[in-house]
This record gives sequence, structure tokens and C-alpha cells, in this order.
Amino acid sequence: MVLEPACKCRWVERPWGCAVGSPRRRMGSWAGQQSSSARAACGPLQCPAAMASAEPDPEDAAGAGGAVPCDRTELSQRLAVEELVTTEASYVHNMQLCVSDIRAHLQEKQLPELDLEGLFSNTDDILHVSRRFLKGLEATAGQGQEQLLCISTLFQEFKEEMETVYKIYCASYDHALQLVESYRRDPRLQEEILDTLNATVPHTGASDLSFFLVMPVQRVTKYPLLLGKILENTPSSASAHSALQAAARAMAQVNANINEYKRRREVATKYNKAEHLTLRDRLARLNTHSIAKKTTRLSRLLMHEAGIVAKTEDKEYDDLEEKFQCVASSVATLKENVASYLGHLQAFLLPTPHQWDLQMDEGPAQQHRRLSELLHSSVFPEFKQRVDRLGWQPLCSLSDTLEGPQQLVKKRLDKLLDYEEIQERKSEMGSVSYDEEAAMNTYLAINDLLLAELPRFNQLALQLLGQILRSFSALQLDLAAQALQQAEKELEQLPHGHMPLPSFWKVVEDTLQQSGAQLRAFCQAFETVTPSPGTQPLTPAEERKVLSLVSKHGPDKLYQVTSNISGSRDLDLTLLRGQIVALLQSSDTKGNTSRWLVDAGGPRGFVPAAKLRPYSPVQAQQPGMQLLSLDSGTESRRHSYASPEAPRPQVATFTPTFQVVAGFSFAARSPQEVTLQAGQPVLLLEPHDKKGSPEWSLVEVNGQRGYVPSSYLVTVPVQDPAGWSLPV
Repeated sequence: MVLEPACKCRWVERPWGCAVGSPRRRMGSWAGQQSSSARAACGPLQCPAAMASAEPDPEDAAGAGGAVPCDRTELSQRLAVEELVTTEASYVHNMQLCVSDIRAHLQEKQLPELDLEGLFSNTDDILHVSRRFLKGLEATAGQGQEQLLCISTLFQEFKEEMETVYKIYCASYDHALQLVESYRRDPRLQEEILDTLNATVPHTGASDLSFFLVMPVQRVTKYPLLLGKILENTPSSASAHSALQAAARAMAQVNANINEYKRRREVATKYNKAEHLTLRDRLARLNTHSIAKKTTRLSRLLMHEAGIVAKTEDKEYDDLEEKFQCVASSVATLKENVASYLGHLQAFLLPTPHQWDLQMDEGPAQQHRRLSELLHSSVFPEFKQRVDRLGWQPLCSLSDTLEGPQQLVKKRLDKLLDYEEIQERKSEMGSVSYDEEAAMNTYLAINDLLLAELPRFNQLALQLLGQILRSFSALQLDLAAQALQQAEKELEQLPHGHMPLPSFWKVVEDTLQQSGAQLRAFCQAFETVTPSPGTQPLTPAEERKVLSLVSKHGPDKLYQVTSNISGSRDLDLTLLRGQIVALLQSSDTKGNTSRWLVDAGGPRGFVPAAKLRPYSPVQAQQPGMQLLSLDSGTESRRHSYASPEAPRPQVATFTPTFQVVAGFSFAARSPQEVTLQAGQPVLLLEPHDKKGSPEWSLVEVNGQRGYVPSSYLVTVPVQDPAGWSLPV
């Protein structure tokens, strides 16, 4: 709906029961008639065409009595002024009925299906402004020749307030009509509405709410016509003529601004909805027109980036968008941090150590237990609820509010690309089609809307964001104060609760020194009694890898990773805590000794030297050292061993805490394989064949070497505590 000035025929609002009398009667009691009109119960709007017979002719009225001015223009002017005041009083009365009677009666019915806010919008604000405006009009009645000047000044004073309240109402008027139409299709709701109208305003004969909802729209479009009628009957030489002209232009501009605001709102409503479409929905929307449009936009964007065509620059908008994006980023980051904070708080509240039975007499431990129980049962849960209510929920609402402007900012860029393309075509051809003109107008509307609304939106968003941060800080202070208050209550019951502060710190220092000495003594005793660290079994894969590293590099080259390592540069390894590696070189290619080259049982690379510690397997107590031989021959298949007569380097053997045995019997099928019996212990030499395949493993059984399937081997623990182990 676009607001248009009313037609030339006048709409006249008259009090019920008030007959149209002679000019003598109407003009003789001017001041009294104004106040009585404001108090009278006014009827529905009536078209002058239907009341033509009741409207007195100025000439006839002039001849009805000698006290009335004979000048027809002056009489018409006074009648126009009276119409302005009388119709304003009738309008205020009807709005009062709408707000105080109809809406209040519907609220009492408590019908959840009725959207009263959507129906009546900001009628309270309109009524407040209209009452004050009517009071000002009535105050001009006794000012004689200055009345027209005062009326003009009054319109100038109220034009901004009128524009503010009426543009909000007119922008939501279509939605209110849609609600009325939907209620009309519901028999039960329609019956309730009719019951309300019959109970509150039976004299109007209204059949639905649209009778009253249209009044503000009619009234704001009527002001320029009423002023124009007064101006028509005011001589150009009159002192108030220029003031009336300015007032008429001002109210016409108010209507134009309302129309523009409504158009912007319609554009915003169309484009600021964030759509969450599936891939199927997006594909269903594709057609020749949409593909061509998107292709044109992409081509235009690429030409921008390549510098082929110049971008349309708007410094004012760019600054606003940058600030908006900064606010949106801050809100998103804060929302993520608060969500993480609430998650950690929830995890903190899950353990309940205060519920455990300490089996201790009264003392500091029991007091700490009572304090912990109080904090977990009341202080922290209450704090969590307040953070959720005063911080998290407003933050989520602010984040949801940002989605619409973000969508509009994104849509502006698309429409800008269309606008530039059409503008370029228009400059070449001289004209564009109706659809292209509409596309250009859409961009201009979105751009004007953002330029008008983003400054205010950024300001409000920053204020709300600051309020959320202040609330969160205040909640933290309250939590600290509550915890301290409860702790002080328990502290008063401790033996040292009333000691002077220097004496208390002296006791603390002595206690810490004593505890430190006891801890050092305990560590020394622990190292003496248990020289080796606790062990945990290796996984089968780790066992095979350790044996392979020993066979390749020797036990003195083994190191253990003390903490997780994440490779960040080329040739860096990513290792987990506890993995065993073999040292290849104690520096990198640049001679940096803080990065070592290691073999991780397959991949080789650099790791920080500070995260490695020597890994020394415990040598088994055996009468002698058993010597193993490494392969020095070459075979055509997968073999990495030589005949028993070949010379072999000697490597010491260590008894591990685990043992590899044959899980199943296996019969050798070639000289390179070895026969196994189920349960027979074997010595794993390499967990792969010569080609690196892990399907075959090189083992030694009863002095013979050969390959067996890796799946036939299992690892079992050994009861002897000495051997291979990983520190805990």
C-alpha cells in the first residue's frame, strides 16, 4: 500500500446527534464548539457527496445573519479551519475507543490466537501525539487573525513526531490487514471480535477491526488536503499565507517520507530473511534466468578484481559496513566464548566430591566439605542461571538480529553488480526495460535503507553488546563476593581464623617448609626403594616397532616422546606422547641442535629435542649375551637374511616384558620360511619382509631364521618384571 492524498471530495467527521446548523450558530460559539467537539462521541467517516445537502452554502450562510462576516472567502476559510479541528477531535475520540475499549476488551478475553501487537501496532504513540496536537489546535481558537499562523506553526512543530509514529504504523498496516483477514476466516475468532465491537462501539456498526485500523492511514493523508483547503481560501497577501504554504509542503513531505520508509521496509522484508536451503532446493531454483543473472554477476565481480572495470565506491557506506562487520564479528566471538564458558562450568559442576565420605573427624577437611557442598548446590547453579538469563540469551537474540542486516548487506552487493551492468547498458543504449529499471530501483532502495538504518543499528548493537559485557562482569563480581562471604563464615571456625595476619602467614610458611621437607624425603626414599619407574605393556604394534628400531640402530639410540608433538614445518613429524623413536642425527640440516632427526619406525623427520628423553630398556639378567645376526645377503624374493655361514654383526639381546609366540601352527613351504608350532616362542627380528610388506615377519626359532605370516604371531605378557617397558 502506498499512501496517496485523499480525493478532492472531503471526508467529514461529525459528532453524533449534531445537526449542521447555520453559520451564525456555528461561528457564534466557536470556542465552546471546539471543546464540545473533542468530548462528543463521534460517528463514522462520511463522504461529503452523501452529505452535500447538509453542507451549508457559504452565500446562504452569509445571508442568515448580520453578525457573520459577509466575505465568502473568509467564511470558507473559517469553515475549513473548523473542519480541521472538528475532524481531529473525532479522530482522537475514535482512536481512544480503539485503544482503551476495543483492545482492552480483547485483552480481557485472553485469546492466544490474537496478535494484538500486530493488529494495533503503535496506536498508543499515535494517540499520545494526536491528543497533544488536538490540544494545540483548540488553543488557537481565541487568537483571531493569528490563528492561521499558529496552526501553521503547530504543524511544523509536530511534523517530525507525526512522521515517526505514522511511518511505523503505515509500514505494519498491511500485516494488520492480513491478520484481520485470517481472523475473518476463523468463525470462532470472528465471533469474539464481533462480540467485542458490539459491546464497546455498537453505534459505529463496524463489522471488523479494519474500520478502526484504517483511521490513522486516512488521517495522515488528509492533513495536506485540509491545509490546502485553508490555503485556497487564504489571500496571497495575508500574513499567514506563506506559513500555510510551508505547513502544507511539510505535511506532503511527511507523506512522501512515509511512503519511502514503507517501500524500504518492504524491500528489507523481502531480502533480509536468511534462507537455509538444501542442495536439492537450490538446484530446484535454478533456471535459465537465474543462471544468466549469476553468470553476469560473477563476470562483473571478476572484472572488478582484475581492474578491467572500476568499482562503484561509496565511502560512507563502506565505513558503515566495516563497523557493522566488526560488531558482527565481536558478537560471534563473544557468543563462542560464552558457550565454551558455560560448557566448562557445567563440566565443573558434574563432579560432587563433597558427597564422598571422608571418614574424618570435625576439622578443616569437614569445613572445606561443607563449603564445597554449599558452592555446588546453590552458589554456582544460581550463577549459571543468571549468566544464561542475563548474558547468554540476550547474546543469542543479538546474534539472531544480526542475520537480517547481514543478509541485506550481502544482497546489496549482488544488486550493486546488477545496477552497474544495467547502468552501463543504459549509457550505451539510452534506455532500459521495465524489469531492469525495477532492478536499479531495488538497489537504490537497499542502499538508502542501509545508509539510513545501519548507523542507528550499529549504535544500538554496540550498546547492547556493552551491556552484556557489563552484566557478565557484574555477575563475576557477585560470584566472587558470594564465594568469599561463605568462605569467611567457614574460616571463622578454623583454629587460625582469628590470628593476626603476620602470625597467620608465619604459620603458613612454616607448614609449607615442613611439607616440602617431607616431600623431598619421600622422593628420595621412593627413588631408593623403587629405582625403576612403573611400567605399562606395549601394544603389539609398538613392540614390533621397538624391536625393529633396536635391530636397526641399537638400544642406545632409543628415545621416548614426553609430550604430543605437532609438526608445523616441512619434514617435521607429528608424534604422540609415549612413542619410541631412534635418533639418527642430533641436529637439523642447518646445524640447529634443538631439532633432531629421528626414525619413528617408518617415517623419518625432525622433532624438538626438548620433547625427547632417553629410553633405556632394562637388560635381562642372563648368564651370557646371546648374539643376533643381521642380514647381509641378497635374495630374489623378500628375504633380508643370509645363510648361517655368513658373517654377521653382533647385537646384544634383551628379554622383554612381553613375548611373541606362534598362535597357530605353520609349515614352511620354501627354504626362506620357517616352521612353527602353536604356542612356540619366537624372536621377532623384523615386522615386515624386505619389500616392507607387514604381511610377513622375519623371526628366529630354535636358531633358524625365516619368514612366517604376521597374522600367525601373537604377543603374550611375561611374568618376569625385567624387560621392555614404557614409563608411566
